[in-house]
Amino acid sequence: MTAFFVSNVRLRYNYLNSLTMKRGAKLKQESLFNTDRGTSSPLAYRVRPTTLDGFKGQDHLLGPGKLLRQLIAEDQMPSLIFWGPPGVGKTTLAEIIARQTKSHFITFSAVTTGIKEIRTIMDEAEANRDFGERTMVFIDEIHRFNKAQQDAFLPYVERGSITLIGATTENPSFEINAALLSRCKVLVLKELTTDALTEILKAALASPQGFPQLTVNLQSDTLQLIAEFANGDARMALNTLEMAVLNGEHEGQTTTITTAGLHQLINTKSLRYDKNGEEHYNMISALHKSMRNSDVDAAIYWLMRMLNGGEDPLYIARRLIRFASEDIGLADRQALPLTVAVFQACQLIGMPECDVNLTEAVTYLALAPKSNALYAAKSAAQADVRAKGNLPVPLQIRNAPTTLMKDLGYGDDYQYAHDTAAKLTTMTTMPPELANQTYYEPTDQGQEKAWQQRLTAIKQWHQAHPAD
Repeated sequence: MTAFFVSNVRLRYNYLNSLTMKRGAKLKQESLFNTDRGTSSPLAYRVRPTTLDGFKGQDHLLGPGKLLRQLIAEDQMPSLIFWGPPGVGKTTLAEIIARQTKSHFITFSAVTTGIKEIRTIMDEAEANRDFGERTMVFIDEIHRFNKAQQDAFLPYVERGSITLIGATTENPSFEINAALLSRCKVLVLKELTTDALTEILKAALASPQGFPQLTVNLQSDTLQLIAEFANGDARMALNTLEMAVLNGEHEGQTTTITTAGLHQLINTKSLRYDKNGEEHYNMISALHKSMRNSDVDAAIYWLMRMLNGGEDPLYIARRLIRFASEDIGLADRQALPLTVAVFQACQLIGMPECDVNLTEAVTYLALAPKSNALYAAKSAAQADVRAKGNLPVPLQIRNAPTTLMKDLGYGDDYQYAHDTAAKLTTMTTMPPELANQTYYEPTDQGQEKAWQQRLTAIKQWHQAHPAD
């Protein structure tokens, strides 16, 4: 028994060594955290902080007594998803954790790692756990893994064989499998403030890894201008500073960043927009809700944000057609034909010329009287259809093209509305189970007020002429 146990341990030890040697060679090549920070590397990489004290921003997670700071200090990390826009410190935090944890720390990118390598790493983590060693796995851009690749981590996270830390710019609710997401805590990293970016730029200029051979002269507002241009993205701020230094006026070991040179780099504001990601849905939501709120200026702004971000104008035009019926309906009967015409205009002339057509439609829809009576009627009727199933059509309004159908009573007691002066009859057309059910309740907004009056007149006629 003892001999078998020793042999088994020896086999496991050899297996671990084999895995470690293979993994070591592989990870040395692909590690995200290469320690070579020579001057040939980008400034953003050279000055990346290695401790929490040097990290700027994310005070809601890393301030004194805050959750993430305590988890890192105590080396008691649960599985986490870092979610935030580019350049806010997701990978930097992972590097800081890697330096401080006692766990076996493995890093790889979802862009370059296949499922075979994932399984090899997971096998090693299982073996490490048997020897009382923890394994922490950091996955950059985890949203790029497909479902099968994400599923490969699930049993190991569930058993505690690994602590998973994923970084993503995409909404985890959409991009991470629900089963895996439920086993991770999502931490939201926010855009960096202008003040935080300014501090990062000052630290870069003071860092020995920044511009060690240069004295950089700049005006008092230079860093503020760069920080505002970067739009919350530290990587962009540092890249812009580096470009400004490279394109400055050089004299010996001194470089001066001029206002004119800086404005060449920051004359176009950086806009964050992903046509297939969360910002796509955030922007169309902002446009829709601004129009619904009759805020014409906000609606035009969000439209321009989408178009300048590269959104397909036909997508916007289709959403405007939907809005015309959902949020205006019969309150303004010109809304729907106008949006259909604008869709056709976008098809015919495309961008950039169709931007004014879309602006016309957005302005009209924002200022038009609003009513969701059609949408509410549709939703209520749909709920009854789903709840009550296939209610039979009343015999009096069934089609009767054959003698057999007529013999079965199809069409009996049908009343032809045009034969009456009021163009109304006492015939029941609703299934008996839904008698007296009301779906369409017109408002007094815009042209819908006329339909409200018409519906009131119809109801009064029926009250005066009850069905037999």
